[in-house]
This record gives sequence, structure tokens and C-alpha cells, in this order.
Amino acid sequence: MTAKRSNPPPATVADLLQRRLKELKRSPTELAAAAQVPEPYILDLLAGRRQPPLPGRTDLYDRMTRFLRLARNQLANCASAERATTAAADARGPRAPVARALLALCEPATAQELERRRAKDGNAELADLTQRLLDISQGAVRRVLEDPVGLRIAASQQRKTYEAMRLKVLEFLDVTPATLTAGDLAEFIQPRVALWDVDLQSGVLRVVLQGQEPRGRNRRSANTRSAFPTH
Repeated sequence: MTAKRSNPPPATVADLLQRRLKELKRSPTELAAAAQVPEPYILDLLAGRRQPPLPGRTDLYDRMTRFLRLARNQLANCASAERATTAAADARGPRAPVARALLALCEPATAQELERRRAKDGNAELADLTQRLLDISQGAVRRVLEDPVGLRIAASQQRKTYEAMRLKVLEFLDVTPATLTAGDLAEFIQPRVALWDVDLQSGVLRVVLQGQEPRGRNRRSANTRSAFPTH
């Protein structure tokens, strides 16, 4: 009796999604609707043109897992393995204009020393600090996904679809120090972070959130208001 051949494990998220859509006879359009994102996003994932999002920073895997009837962590584990192969490329620090904007939010004396050290030793220290600031900001922004009413209001204000607004949040949640843009800073970080500082000996990071800043220290300009709920 010939043993039944099982399918090999998918190498990528795209492979897994394509296989499961075919098995269930479902379409990318239906998967996009279930994930509540624009269809082009799903098409890019399926074609491998877009890197799968980081697990833990997104609600997409939970939504797609339910729709495709996959094992609980199958998609997330596949994404983690795929992302691990590109982790080294993502270890770079922020680009120069973004680094300057981040340092503008820092305590001036600390910012000056960090800039001196960056010019001398490279971006590694600032890359680490940027990632820690992103962890704080992305943790706050992640909660925006749990407020569909607020997202729909923001979408209406910006004349976008709800799915496009969700995608904007999801894309920020997948940002790394190397891919952080000035637009990300203005939309998601500056409306939440009033000031940050770090003890250069101990490495302890201090972040003052908007609304917690001492009087006279507000350095946020009028054009940094976010369209998203800041909670």
C-alpha cells in the first residue's frame, strides 16, 4: 500500500496563502474583505512583492487564520521564519533626515552628544534608541486597531476608505528604524511623544508623552496632529 504523500510545508507566507485559497476555492477579494484591507495589499502579499508583517504587531494573521481555517499560529510562525532571513538588512539606523527629526524631540544636551557619537561611531546606538521609541509608539498605535469607530471617523475626515485607513496603521506597525519616514514621525510619533531622553551611562530611556509634558516644554508644531485617535 502506497503511503499518502503530504504537502511540503510552505516556504513563505505567500505560498501558504495561495495554497489555502486554492484548497478552499476562495478569492483574494474575499481574503481582503475578511482582513479588512484593500485588495492590492493582499495581491502584493500573494505575489511576494510585499514582506509579510511582523507577528505581534498586526491583527491580520488572526483575521486571515479564521477565514482560511488554518492552525492557530501557522501563519505567524511562517511569517517569523520568513522575516528572520531579512532581519540583518533591517538592523540599520534611521536615514539622516529622520535621525535629525528624532533628535529634535530629544533633550537638547543629550541630542548633541548622540549626534557627536553617531558621527564618530556610526548608527548602531541611534538605531537601538529608535527601535525602543518605535516599540512605545507602535504599542500605543496598535490600540487604534481596536477602535473601529475612531478609525471610520478618521477615514471620513481624510476622505479615505476604512480599509485604506486600517492599512495606514498596519504599515506603521511594521516600520523599522531603517524604514521609518518623516511622514511616519509626523503622523504617529510626534502627536504622541513630546520629549525623550536617555541616560547615556545606564541606557535608561525616558519618554514624556504628549499631555504629560511640563508647561513651557511643548515643542510640537501645529502640523504634527494625527488624524488617528491617540488614546
